[in-house]
Amino acid sequence: MKLSARSLGVSAIAAACVIGGLVFLFWAVGGGSVVQVAPIGGPFQLVDSDGNRVTEADLKGRLNLIFFGYTHCPDICPTALAEISDVLDAMGRDVDNVGAWFITVDPERDTPAILKDYLSSFNPHLKGLSGDAAAIQKVIVAYRVYARKVPTKNGDYVMDHSALVYLMGRDGKFVSRFDMKRPAAEAASVTPVPGRARAITGDSGSCSPRDRL
Repeated sequence: MKLSARSLGVSAIAAACVIGGLVFLFWAVGGGSVVQVAPIGGPFQLVDSDGNRVTEADLKGRLNLIFFGYTHCPDICPTALAEISDVLDAMGRDVDNVGAWFITVDPERDTPAILKDYLSSFNPHLKGLSGDAAAIQKVIVAYRVYARKVPTKNGDYVMDHSALVYLMGRDGKFVSRFDMKRPAAEAASVTPVPGRARAITGDSGSCSPRDRL
């Protein structure tokens, strides 16, 4: 059945009225501004495992892999760090084009010296970052990381935290979660050389069910 130009015009006006009504309703109930998803990443000032100050500016100019965890983590953290190390190993000489960072969510125990000793078992390009509680909280919020101290029965504590590997671009901005569920050689092939990176999605597992961005 063919519709006349008048019928089409009436339909268009009706649709516009409906859309306009929805926009007005959204504004009337307090949605006058569109809520945007907060970016991942931002300013920080931490200390690496050699005692050097590191800020977000140090991430610029090359790709970076970032993982948040802690040295007392029983399994997920060492597994993720081993997988990152395998990727770095597979890069060969291209590894100098990529930064890799392990940021603690447990600054109370993970001093730069502790991180250096802990990371000695992994690829030497993998650097630890620590800081005081306020500095760590700032970077946790900036990267939208879930981290919470959970007391144990023996008076100690563990850290419940998300477990994602972040791929940050050469401009220091978030690209995607980095997929660690591939062979190391395949993962390495998409990261090292300028212009060869792709947005990779996936996650590395979790110390909690709260993996999120």
